[in-house]
Amino acid sequence: MRRRGAILTALGLLAAGGLALGNTPAAQAAVACKVTYTASQWQGGMSANLSIQNLGDALSNWTLTFTFPDSGQKVTQGWSATWSQSGSTVTATAMDWNKSLSTGGSTSIGFNGSWSGGNPAPADFALNGVACNGSTPSQSPSPSPSPSRSPSPSPSPSPSPSPSPSTSPSPSTGAAPKLKVSGNRIVNAATGTPYRLLGVNRSGGEFMCVQGRGIWDGPVDNAAIDAMKAWNVRAVRVPLNEECWLGLSNIQSSYGGAAYQTEVKAYVDRLVAKGITPIVEMHWNYGQYTGNSSGCSDVHASCQKPMPDAQYAPQFWTGVANVFKGRDEVVFDLFNEPYPERATGSAASGWACWRDGGTCSGIPYQVAGFQSLVNAVRATGATNIIMLGGLAYSNDLSQWLQYKPADSRNNLAAAWHVYNFNSCVSTSCWDSQLAPVAAQVPLVAGEIGENTCSHGFIDQVMNWFDAKGASYLGWTWNAWDCSTGPSLISDYNGTPTAFGAGLRARLLSS
Repeated sequence: MRRRGAILTALGLLAAGGLALGNTPAAQAAVACKVTYTASQWQGGMSANLSIQNLGDALSNWTLTFTFPDSGQKVTQGWSATWSQSGSTVTATAMDWNKSLSTGGSTSIGFNGSWSGGNPAPADFALNGVACNGSTPSQSPSPSPSPSRSPSPSPSPSPSPSPSPSTSPSPSTGAAPKLKVSGNRIVNAATGTPYRLLGVNRSGGEFMCVQGRGIWDGPVDNAAIDAMKAWNVRAVRVPLNEECWLGLSNIQSSYGGAAYQTEVKAYVDRLVAKGITPIVEMHWNYGQYTGNSSGCSDVHASCQKPMPDAQYAPQFWTGVANVFKGRDEVVFDLFNEPYPERATGSAASGWACWRDGGTCSGIPYQVAGFQSLVNAVRATGATNIIMLGGLAYSNDLSQWLQYKPADSRNNLAAAWHVYNFNSCVSTSCWDSQLAPVAAQVPLVAGEIGENTCSHGFIDQVMNWFDAKGASYLGWTWNAWDCSTGPSLISDYNGTPTAFGAGLRARLLSS
C-alpha cells in the first residue's frame, strides 16, 4: 500500500506601512504567520505535522485555527498543543512551554486523525484570528513501512498503528552542542537555550561483544546516521558492556579492550559531527545474581544485573570519563535499569543500596552505589551531564529526589524508562511521581516502548513529556522483528515499523 503526503504552505506577511492582515488595533501585537502543513495518509487515517512561524511582532501566546474541507475529517489525538474540534473547525492552543513566539520564531505541533470520503489539506490557517494567506497545496508520495526480522535482547511495543509523515526536514548542519544542566532543563552551554534529548536507542554494543559475534548489531556508519537524521533524531543512546570496554579475559580481543573502545569513540565522534548528542550508557555488567527477577545466572556481563558492581564499574566509568572529559556534547547514563529492591526486599532498602552501594541484602557481589560512580566520573575532571535511572528497572522515581547523589557540578538528570507492561504507566502516576522530579531536575525518558508493535501507548507518553518540555528516546533503532520486541525500523535506511511510525511522526514535528 502507498500513502500520499500533502504539503501545504500558507504565508501571511505584515510589514510597516504595507498590507495589514485583518483589523489589528494599534495596542495589540501585529500578527503575521507562515504555516507549513505536512501530512501522510492511509485508508481512513492520517498523521499531520504543522510548523508555525511568526513573521509579525513577538507573541506571548497563540491560538491556531483552520477548517477541514471535508466533513469526515477528524482530529483524534494531538501533541504539542491543546486540540479541539467543533464541526469542521479545528483549534490548537499553545502549551505553557511553547506559547512565546519571537519574531521569526517557530514551533511545531501535530495530530493523528481519521477521515471518510476525502482527505484534502486545509487551506485557511489563522493565528490569533489573523489569516495566513497564500496557500498552495501540493502532493508527494510516501512509501509505507514494511516489517522486519531478527531477535531483540532488550525490552518491549502497544496499540494503534498510525503512519508517519512522508517528508523529512533537511538534516541540520554543524556539530552537536555542548550541554549542561540549568535548573530543571538541559541547555546549550554556549547559548543557554533549552535543549531536549529527542531520539532513539542504538542497541548492539551491550550484547554482540560478550556473545562473541562482533561489536555492533548492524551498521553505525555515516549513512546509517543520516537515516536517523532523516527522522530528525537529535540524541542517540549507546548501550555499552562493562567487560567489553575493559577487555576482560572472557571477551575476544578483537571485540574487547582497545578494539571496542576505538569503535565506541569513533561512533560517538560521528554522531557529534552529524549534530546528534550521544548518550553513552553502561547496560550490562559483571556480578553473579540469581535472586528475585534474575536475568541470568552468569557472573559475566551477559544480562541485566540489579546494580553496578564495585569491582569493575568504577574502573569502567573512570575510563569512559577520561576519554570523553572536556567533551560536554556527550552525556553519561551510569546504569541501564537498576532493580535492587527486588533483591533487598523493600523500596527503602533498595533506594539506600541505589545511592550508597556496599553490601546490599540479597545481592552477592559488592555494589557500586551511584554516589560512588558520580564521584568516580567527577574525579577525572569530567563535567559531562550524568543521567541516573531509578528503581524498578528505572520505572520508579518516587524517591529519586530524596536519594539524589551529591554532585560537585550540579549536573545531574533523572532517567526514566517506560513500557506499557510496567507499573507506572498512567498519567496519574506520571503527575504524582514524575512531575515533582521534572520540576527540579531535567527528566529524560531514556527508553520508551510497547510490546504490540504499535504506538498508542508511547503517543500518550510523548504527549505528557512534550507538555513538560522533557526528553525521550525510543527503543530501539535496530532492524528486528517488531513482534518480538519494540524495534523502530525494518531496515537501516530508516523504514519505520508500525511502532516506529509514531515516534518518527513526533520527531519530525518537534
